[in-house]
Amino acid sequence: MGVTRVFLRRQAPGLQWLLLILLSVLMAGIFTLARLPAALLMGPMAAAILLSTSGVSLRVPPFFHVASQAVIGTMIARILTPSILVSLRTEGGILLGVVLATVAASSFLGWLLGRLRVFQGSTAIWGLSPGAASVMMVMAESYGADARLVAFMQYLRVAVVVTVASLVVRFRLSLPPATPGGGGWLASVSLGPFGETLLVAGAGAVAGRLLKVPAGSMLVPMILGAFLQAGGFLSITLPPELLAVSYALLGWGIGLGFTRPILRHALRALPRMLLAIFALVAFSGALAFLLVTVLGMDSLTAFLATSPGGMDSVAIIAASGAPVDTSFIMALQTMRFLAVLLVGPILSRFLADRMAVVPPPLSPVSSPPDPVLERVREEEDELD
Repeated sequence: MGVTRVFLRRQAPGLQWLLLILLSVLMAGIFTLARLPAALLMGPMAAAILLSTSGVSLRVPPFFHVASQAVIGTMIARILTPSILVSLRTEGGILLGVVLATVAASSFLGWLLGRLRVFQGSTAIWGLSPGAASVMMVMAESYGADARLVAFMQYLRVAVVVTVASLVVRFRLSLPPATPGGGGWLASVSLGPFGETLLVAGAGAVAGRLLKVPAGSMLVPMILGAFLQAGGFLSITLPPELLAVSYALLGWGIGLGFTRPILRHALRALPRMLLAIFALVAFSGALAFLLVTVLGMDSLTAFLATSPGGMDSVAIIAASGAPVDTSFIMALQTMRFLAVLLVGPILSRFLADRMAVVPPPLSPVSSPPDPVLERVREEEDELD
């Protein structure tokens, strides 16, 4: 293993990228043959994790990272229909309750890990926050948390949730091999609507960055595209090839975060970390069961809506061909993301202050000897 790491590390970046691309194609092909949803996301993610922990030192360039988020934002906008407003109006109270319950559960599990001294301060709280991983890392660092552990927990949570959700969809339904979007590969694309879509995606991403909106590279194109599409001003057109590249970039961004130093730093806490993540997934499953019971919706829609993974990853799985209510899924995912952004800093600081344990005073037996007192006692003994 050490020889492999040295060999990979010594290769030129171009060769490392080529190896990553080839392995990503191979893994995506295997997942596609296994009929796993979001194979074009999971394959590159698995390849990136394997290579990143084996010595490859690559990072997705910021421009391509922002561009992929903008494309995925417009993809989400395409599946957001006016029925999302109906869901918010008719089931708004239930949706808000589910969102707050998920945020409370993740915060409690993070507080518990901190209380048990698995992690220090608010690191575990931020690490388990069910929001966008990149946003949570930036916010966590500004609040004094360990950014390395937060990054590891966030990427691990997303990877676990994406894997679990894909397996649930795969074994819950008999799906055909998934494609990244409507139409076939190399399908004809209307250049006019496609150009307008790229313009909206680019303008939205730039606006999100300039306005410093959290996850604005995805959220602003998503909101802008949804409004323009609902008003009849835009027909969102995204060729499958572009979506496939965007999925791969997102998967690489997640997978390349699993570096060996971060892994080594978190290895001792890994079992308890995984236990907390699976507990959060199980709690989300219980909330999904509640939605099925109260609202009578199908179990797959409820499960994807409550899944505590990245909003973009869940959107890709929901758009992979499963017969689910994507509008409801994205309504709940968006509400939870916004709730984490608004409530997260306040709740994190509140819980971090209360998990700080004051060390008990040393008993007289275990107190270190005072040199001055020892000298006084020796003089008294000599006088006696």
